[in-house]
Amino acid sequence: MIQFFNTLSGQKEPFTPIEPGKVKLYTCGPTVYDHAHIGNFRAYVFEDVLKRFLRFQDFQVTHVMNITDVDDKTIRGAKTKGVPLADYTAEYIGAFFDDLKVLRIEPADHYPRATEHIPDMVRIIQGLLDKGFAYRKDGAVYFSIARSPGYGKLSKIDLAELRTTERVESDEYEKESARDFALWKAPKEGEPFWDSEIGPGRPGWHIECSAMSAKYLGPTFDIHCGGVDNIFPHHENEIAQSEAYWGRPFVNTWLHCHHLIVDGEKMAKSKGNFFTLRDLVKNRQVDPMALRYLLLSTHYRKVLNFTFEALEQAQAALRRIRDFLYELDSRPFQAGEVPEVRNILTEARTKFVEGMGDDLNISLALTALFEMIKRVNVLIREEKLRADDARETAAFVHSLDLVLAVLLPQRETTIPDELMRKIQARELARKDRNFKLADQLRRELDDAGLVLEDTKDGVRWKVLR
Repeated sequence: MIQFFNTLSGQKEPFTPIEPGKVKLYTCGPTVYDHAHIGNFRAYVFEDVLKRFLRFQDFQVTHVMNITDVDDKTIRGAKTKGVPLADYTAEYIGAFFDDLKVLRIEPADHYPRATEHIPDMVRIIQGLLDKGFAYRKDGAVYFSIARSPGYGKLSKIDLAELRTTERVESDEYEKESARDFALWKAPKEGEPFWDSEIGPGRPGWHIECSAMSAKYLGPTFDIHCGGVDNIFPHHENEIAQSEAYWGRPFVNTWLHCHHLIVDGEKMAKSKGNFFTLRDLVKNRQVDPMALRYLLLSTHYRKVLNFTFEALEQAQAALRRIRDFLYELDSRPFQAGEVPEVRNILTEARTKFVEGMGDDLNISLALTALFEMIKRVNVLIREEKLRADDARETAAFVHSLDLVLAVLLPQRETTIPDELMRKIQARELARKDRNFKLADQLRRELDDAGLVLEDTKDGVRWKVLR
C-alpha cells in the first residue's frame, strides 16, 4: 500500500489514482528569471523520486511541469537587461534543462510555457466572468474570493479574517494580505501584453497553472506538488479558480516539500550562502550525485539544512555504495549461489518498498539498502558469497537506483591525464610511507568516480562514472 500526507486533508491517506494503474502528476516548475538554486532543486529531486517510485511500483505516470516565462519577475528582469521577454527567458530555460540532466532528474512528459497558452487562460477567465466569480476593475480582471465558499481549505486560512473588499495585483504576497487576486492584468507601459476577447493585458501567475494543468491532465487529476511556499497564495488560488470554473474537485492529493536552509539560515545572496547547482558543480567541484543524495536523503516534509559537512557525509554514503558494487564486480567469487543471499535481498526490497510507500520515508528506504550492504559484506569477508550471488546483488542495487538515481553507469574507457597523475602521485606517496597524502589522493580519485584496489600485482582501478 502507498500512502501520502495530503496537505488538503492534513493527514496521511491511502493513495488510489483516479484511473487504475495510471497517475496524473503536475509539479510547479521554474519561474525563468534566473538560474535555479539548490532550494529549487530540493523540490525537483523530491518530485523526481516520487515519480520514479510510482513507476517502480508499475504505475504509468503522466508528468506535467510548467515553465513560468511571464510574470512580475521575468518582466522585471527583461526590462532591467533591456531585452525582449522571450530572449531573456530563453537563457534560463536552457540552463534549467541542462541542470536537470546533471542531477539525473527525468524529463517530464510535457513542459508547457505560459506564453504559449494565453488562449487557454483567457477562456477560463471569460468563464469565471460569465459565472460571476470574477469582475473587471480598471482594465484588469480579478477573482472574488468572497464568492468562493471553499477558499482557504488548503492553507487553512480563517475566512472570517479575510479582507475580501481589497485587491492585489502582485503575483506573490503574504498570508496576511489575502484578498481578491488578479486573473488578467491591464497593460502597462513597457510591459508585454496580449490582445484578447477580455481585452489587452497579460495573465496573473495563478491562472497559468490552472489552464495548463487542465489542458494536459484534465480538470481533475491525482497529484499536485510544489514547495510549502506555494501553498498560499499560489495553490490556494489555483484551487479557487479551477473549481469555480469546472465545478468539480481540482486535485485529489497535494504534496508539499519543505524549505532548504543553509547552515541553519535562510538562503540569501546578501548572506553569501546562496548556491546554484552551477556554483557547486563548476566552481566547487561538487559531485552532482553526492548533491542529489543529500537533497533526497531528508524526508521531503522536513526542513533540509544544507552544509558542506552534510555534503561530505553524503559523499561518504555514496562512496560506500560504489565500493560495494566494485567489490561485487571485481572479486573472483566461486561459482554457484547460497540461499541466504536471496533471503537478504528479498527482505531488503520489502523494507525499501514499505519505507517509500509510507509517504516516501526515505530514511527507512536507505536503511534497508545499507543493512543489506552490511550483511552481504559479512558474507564477502567470510568468503561465502558466490558468483551468482554477486551478480544478483549488483543487479538488485541498480534496481533500487531506478528510484534513487545516484549511480552513474560506466562511460569512460580511458583515464584523463589529470586522474592518471593522481594515481601515480598516490603510488609515490605510498612508497614514501606518506599515508596521509595517499589517503587524501585516494579520496579525491574516488570522488571523481575512480575506485582503486591495491593488489600484489599493483594498483587496479575501475571507472564508476
